[in-house]
Amino acid sequence: MAVDPFSDVLTLSKAEAVVTGGFTAGGPWSIRFPAREKIKFFAVVKGSCWVHLEGAREPLLFETGDVGLLAKPRVAVLSSDPGLEPVDAMSLFSNVGRNAVAVVGDGGDFGYIGGHVMLDPIRGKLLADILPPWILTRAASPHAAAFRWLLDRLIEERTSGRPGSQLASSQLTQLLFIEILRSHLGTARLMPAGWLRALAEPRIAPALRLMHGDPARSWHLEELAKACAMSRTSFAFHFRTVAGVAPLTYLATWRMHLAERSLRDERTAVATVARSLGYTSESAFSNAFKRANGKSPSAYRASVSGLDKTVPEQTNNAAPASETAF
Repeated sequence: MAVDPFSDVLTLSKAEAVVTGGFTAGGPWSIRFPAREKIKFFAVVKGSCWVHLEGAREPLLFETGDVGLLAKPRVAVLSSDPGLEPVDAMSLFSNVGRNAVAVVGDGGDFGYIGGHVMLDPIRGKLLADILPPWILTRAASPHAAAFRWLLDRLIEERTSGRPGSQLASSQLTQLLFIEILRSHLGTARLMPAGWLRALAEPRIAPALRLMHGDPARSWHLEELAKACAMSRTSFAFHFRTVAGVAPLTYLATWRMHLAERSLRDERTAVATVARSLGYTSESAFSNAFKRANGKSPSAYRASVSGLDKTVPEQTNNAAPASETAF
């Protein structure tokens, strides 16, 4: 299978999408959801609603099949009519269990599912820091068929009670999150320079695949430019324009991300980590790592020891009451 830098980044970030619940509504209704320090997503599976995000000038109309991803903390008001006074979600859903579907009013007009994305507490910043505050994918987008299929299957698995439904729901939710990001990559020209825009740029994709496929190799600019069928100067200029950094700086940064993972998740000797990433000596690696992180490899490993338990614990903890719906 071909090297896939986008999958590499998602794996490194330990991005795991989790559906936390949903609600149905009927008649007039309006709910205010508090800002959360999490990447949140939601989809309208029946009917329509208005969504007014904190800081936005006007509310947006969401219709069946529309999907939104909120990457920055924002208060959100969902309603059948933006003129209605909202009810606080914490009080409305205080008695609703995790992964349950709440009913507002008669529940017959509107259906919604929501969740959040858990990230590695350290390496997750690689993804969280680059996402825009808000991603909206309409049901009429080129990704509509994939969204519709995923949402239909997700609802079916969550309500059927069939063997394996919990695992199936988890996998479908992860696919939904990936499709949201893919839809965003389709707007690459509108993104600021950074690795996410770089991953969406086909002209430099061959170079990225080479660097991700063999990060330990001492790649030269000429080799990377040749793989992209560009001159050395054109390649360097175009890469910096979309990625925000020079090609070899990108490679050095990616090596440091891989080093952080090895130092935290494995008990590999520092010298072995250095060799696996192409450094000729442990001291050369240690110096490079300290320049990038402000700590030596050994000090870094000591500082993050014990953090591996953070993500699993989040999985088992009950979500706040309002997160059973958003």
